[in-house]
Amino acid sequence: MSDDSNTPDLEVNAAAVSDGAYTLLVADFSDVGAAWEAYEALRSVEDGRSVEIEGVIVVNRSAEGRLEVQKATDHSTRSGLRWGVVGGIALGVIFPPSILGSAAVAGTAGALAGKLRQRHHHGELEQQLENAIPPGHSGLLALVSDPGEVRIRKALERADAIVASAIDKVEAEDIKAAAKEAQEEDA
Repeated sequence: MSDDSNTPDLEVNAAAVSDGAYTLLVADFSDVGAAWEAYEALRSVEDGRSVEIEGVIVVNRSAEGRLEVQKATDHSTRSGLRWGVVGGIALGVIFPPSILGSAAVAGTAGALAGKLRQRHHHGELEQQLENAIPPGHSGLLALVSDPGEVRIRKALERADAIVASAIDKVEAEDIKAAAKEAQEEDA
């Protein structure tokens, strides 16, 4: 805790040069229950007008360091994209394949994420985010348009740490287009 007993210590880092149109948030939670609570809190504040959340996915990092996507009831954005598909593709674009569990980004979404990963490779960002969720912890990955929005920060208040990284509009649009294609092919 900080000197102010009402304010939890929260590490927020930012990296990458970007047009700042979107931000990828990776929140670390010591347990999966807290990550799911944050997911539900984000779901309740997303209205598509003042709070735009393009995708969210909850992951668990094993003691061996592999990320596994947790099952979720998929919430859809106003544009009809499912949070889990967008979040899964963002996960596959940003995180190195070496730490992604076999079920993390499968099928069409996995193939599309692989193509985008080659186009938008971020060595420094990848390294920063790879360490954002320690082994044995759970995490939440969210692609948002306004990370400073108070309701988003409130939804993530139980996070042990949050890494925020600016994502170019072009990359965010590529992720959303790949998610749309994956949804259409899997439908």
